[in-house]
Amino acid sequence: MQKSESVKGNKNQILVLMSLLVAFSYLGSLIKLQGTIALDALPAYLGALLLGPLPGAVIGFMGHLLTAVTSGFPMTVPLHLFIALMMALTVGLFGLTAKKAGVFLASAVGTFMNGPVSTFGAAYIASLLGLGFSGRIMFFGLILPLTLTSFVNIFGAVALYKMMKARNVIGGHHEIS
Repeated sequence: MQKSESVKGNKNQILVLMSLLVAFSYLGSLIKLQGTIALDALPAYLGALLLGPLPGAVIGFMGHLLTAVTSGFPMTVPLHLFIALMMALTVGLFGLTAKKAGVFLASAVGTFMNGPVSTFGAAYIASLLGLGFSGRIMFFGLILPLTLTSFVNIFGAVALYKMMKARNVIGGHHEIS
């Protein structure tokens, strides 16, 4: 994987920044909007913009697990592991799309993936696991709040990234617009 142009440094510096973003994901996991829907993904999206798709995906995976832990895994450990994997995939696609096509399209991709696509996948897995609630009820109960929260997480990350860029907090040539 090619290093992001936005944040340069050795592997230790990148790991430290990833760790800080995971810590911020923990803080975001405490700001719950509904059940396990929280602001834990904002640092992951920011990490994808600063460090690239793979580090952002790792931060997204950890962020959802932190939200699940602080909520007591209300939808079972296997379902939360699936959701964490979907979060990683979503943040990775967001980072890749931002790098190739810009943050506007990446924001749409991230919101769609983390909203309708992830909600449908989680509802389907919940049905397969035979959880005490219907997949259809889960889908319709979560699609709107999850999609809106996804947009808030992404918008916040993009706004922070653009502020950091404007204030020269991050150096070097920026390919993401």
